[in-house]
Amino acid sequence: MLRSREEAARCMLCAEGACTKACPKGYDPARMIRAIRFENETEAGKSINAEVCACCPGECEKACIHYDQPIRIRDTATQLPKPVTYDKEPDLSIDFCGVKCENPFFLSSSIVAGDYDMCARAFEAGWGGAVFKTIGFLIPDEVSPRFGAIGKEGTPFIGFKNLEQISDHPLEYNLDVLKRLKENYPTKVLVASIMGQTDEEWTRLSELVTKAGADIIECNFSCPHMSGSGLGSDVGQSPELVQRYTKLVKSATNLPVLAKMTPNIGNMEIPAIAAAQGGADGIAAINTIKSILGINTDTFESSPSVGGKCSVSGYSGKAVKPIALRFIHDLAKCPQLSEMQLSGMGGIETWHDALEFIMLGCRNIQVTTAVMQYGYRIIDDIISGTKNYMASHGISKITELVGAALPNLVPADTLDRSTVVFPSFDTEKCLGCGRCFISCSDAGHQAITMNSGKAKLNASKCVGCHLCMLVCPSGAITDKTKRIMKPKRG
Repeated sequence: MLRSREEAARCMLCAEGACTKACPKGYDPARMIRAIRFENETEAGKSINAEVCACCPGECEKACIHYDQPIRIRDTATQLPKPVTYDKEPDLSIDFCGVKCENPFFLSSSIVAGDYDMCARAFEAGWGGAVFKTIGFLIPDEVSPRFGAIGKEGTPFIGFKNLEQISDHPLEYNLDVLKRLKENYPTKVLVASIMGQTDEEWTRLSELVTKAGADIIECNFSCPHMSGSGLGSDVGQSPELVQRYTKLVKSATNLPVLAKMTPNIGNMEIPAIAAAQGGADGIAAINTIKSILGINTDTFESSPSVGGKCSVSGYSGKAVKPIALRFIHDLAKCPQLSEMQLSGMGGIETWHDALEFIMLGCRNIQVTTAVMQYGYRIIDDIISGTKNYMASHGISKITELVGAALPNLVPADTLDRSTVVFPSFDTEKCLGCGRCFISCSDAGHQAITMNSGKAKLNASKCVGCHLCMLVCPSGAITDKTKRIMKPKRG
């Protein structure tokens, strides 16, 4: 699927695809490409007929508005696997902190869940719930611009930086929105994210959102760039304050309480344990990571530039997923947190990303940055991709996957160090570019040579690090060989 994913990555993901409008057969090539973009190829085939497309004059491609060259829709359609079919639909419902959720996929507390109309559209699109943008007595004064992004090798948006604070609507307005959302969408789960500055504020906010109809309360102990002191991650780095405020919130409500943790700390388990001691029912992680996006070497400014100045602020997006997974793993394996339920977030764009968090122990998933980039419609592929995966693996309930990967993550000193897996080279796929040769020569063990324009492995020097496989642009290098005992070296 390498070629089709590369082609889908070029697509601009138009709001209304001109390609679909132009299809004389009524197929939906825009939906096909979007499914591939979000790693959901088994769903993509439901939107198009590859055999019909092969004989088509390509009206869809002629209508494509891509700035460079049209997306190769017909060629891409021929590479799709057969759609997954199932007699009984896999069950995505899950109980989270005692609250029944139709699916575990929620909007996280941010601009994507900042108003009634936005949450309503998300609910109608299929999201199981929303963590409403953090509310408090404070009304922040925001900057402009407040967002920045970083990309790499044709990918414009792998990391995202923001200077946005909590809701800038009055508290009364936000409470009314919570009330109306719960009244009009009673089957959706509404989580109220709150942030106070004093004991009295935390207690009162807990009482108010409970009265407004929230299902769960999330305590924001983790925003990394609040303009006032004693807020956000300032609290999350103090176990004493985390325990104190959690206890106050819990004492003022009968609802489940989540403590949202900051990753701007070495051991997240320490404040998480404090939250548990304060009565929290669950832990949400991670919030954004303190960052500087980069420096413009012409202007000496950083992004986003506010009148030439910037500030350390939160970093999110696909690039932070490995960090988020590490924290979730640490929380899930902490004995003192065994009773805590986990809500995971950080770099989730696809169904595959979401399942990674679930397999590390999360019963709830939250998404922001991917929605900011692609819109609420990504839920289509998160839901269908998850169901297709479950059906193809004989899994009937998503609860069967919670924590499934944890036994395979072990301390480094227990890993097998007596065997090796050599990379396997497919000479038919090898383009002769020499990328593997360069990397192995300059950053490996000089185990690859170029022979008649093709890469060749010298097993006597290879240690099985697989750097070559990671840099190969054509997928010609794989790890399909058997694991063997390490050969003795002279």
